[in-house]
Amino acid sequence: MAPSVRDYLVVTASYWGFTLVDGALRMLVLLHFFKLGYSPFTLAFLFLLYEFAGIVANLAGGWLAVRFGIPRMLMAGQALQIAGLVMLSALDPSWAAAASIAWVVAAQGIAGLAKDFTKTASKSAIKATAGAGAGESPGNRSGRLFRWVAWFTGSKNAMKGLGFFLGGLLLDTVGFRPALWLMAALLAVVLLAGLLLLPRQLGKAKASRTVRELFAKSAGVNLLAAARVFLFGARDVWFVVGLPVFLYAAGWRFVEVGAFLAAWTVAYGGVQAIAPSLVPRSADGLSREVPGARLWAGLLFAVPLVLALALHGVPGLPPDLVRIDLMQPVLARPDLVLAVGLAVFALPFAVNSSLHSYLILAYAGSEKAAEDVGFYYAANATGRLAGTLLSGLLYQAGGMTACLAGSAAMLLVCWTITFALPSHAARPGAATPRSLIYF
Repeated sequence: MAPSVRDYLVVTASYWGFTLVDGALRMLVLLHFFKLGYSPFTLAFLFLLYEFAGIVANLAGGWLAVRFGIPRMLMAGQALQIAGLVMLSALDPSWAAAASIAWVVAAQGIAGLAKDFTKTASKSAIKATAGAGAGESPGNRSGRLFRWVAWFTGSKNAMKGLGFFLGGLLLDTVGFRPALWLMAALLAVVLLAGLLLLPRQLGKAKASRTVRELFAKSAGVNLLAAARVFLFGARDVWFVVGLPVFLYAAGWRFVEVGAFLAAWTVAYGGVQAIAPSLVPRSADGLSREVPGARLWAGLLFAVPLVLALALHGVPGLPPDLVRIDLMQPVLARPDLVLAVGLAVFALPFAVNSSLHSYLILAYAGSEKAAEDVGFYYAANATGRLAGTLLSGLLYQAGGMTACLAGSAAMLLVCWTITFALPSHAARPGAATPRSLIYF
């Protein structure tokens, strides 16, 4: 097996283990504290530092990965996650509510740093390991890059889905604290394996020397980062707090909520893995892929909009224009309407996510790919932060309909941005347009 393929497989397997634990942790925290009586907004607040830390971790992680190598950043992320799990397990039920919230928020902040150090390092490793072979055409290289990104992203999200199920299952069976200890032990094994198997110099290069240099990205990277803010905000505005709380309030058990979110994420990951077969390919890696991103973004925008209308109709219009008689039995079970509708949402969202993950590597510079990827995923974390906050606020203000309307609005902005994405590679030797956009 070629060393680059071996390194790709090691990084992928390492990220699988991390993602399994991270997904389980999210479900444990959400359901455990909802059971204790925390409001939807307070639940969202528990994740705010987690998401904010992700912005910092992606920016710093990309720079550090270039300076010190991808494996070191991968190990640092996993070590931080173990520390966050141990810290969370020390939570004392006898503490006052304010102290408990502060402790959980701090532990989640450590977990947020861990997640995005690990994500930036892992995604950057794909660019580093997918280098062109001798005499290989750019088209073959871009095709391999898309396939590797799609498989990595899809399989990672399948593991995240299994993590959601694992979190609900562990909470029902062994309880909150023993579950955290088990996950910390699993992650320690993953960390040790990566430490032994990955070359230390993978992804190492000359890092940016100034903040201005770090933030001066190409137009493609900047625009794609902006689209990513709204894409992932649109998912998390219903996914993080609104949907799990809604399903639990509708009578679903913890393990059933976890199982549904797991199935959704596994299916979404499966679609991501096959995304290259759903998108027309081009020799230059952009001229057909970018229009594909525009098409799938438009399809995605329609889903939450239709769902919101199906649940509550259009204000001001007679109900018979929106809710026909055949729909009445279905609308009597809004939890099932959401389950089916969000299953449909998974398809275009997965293709969009996979396309974006490919395009950032296509737009990224080769020498400092980790910095470009870190900047991009800082935008991703910004979207998650906004979506998490809005998920609690909108659900508390207007239920799932408000969450879905917020999702549709964010996707409309994402779709609009895709029309400005560059659809052709810069000519060799031509200057790349650069601008400063801060997230």
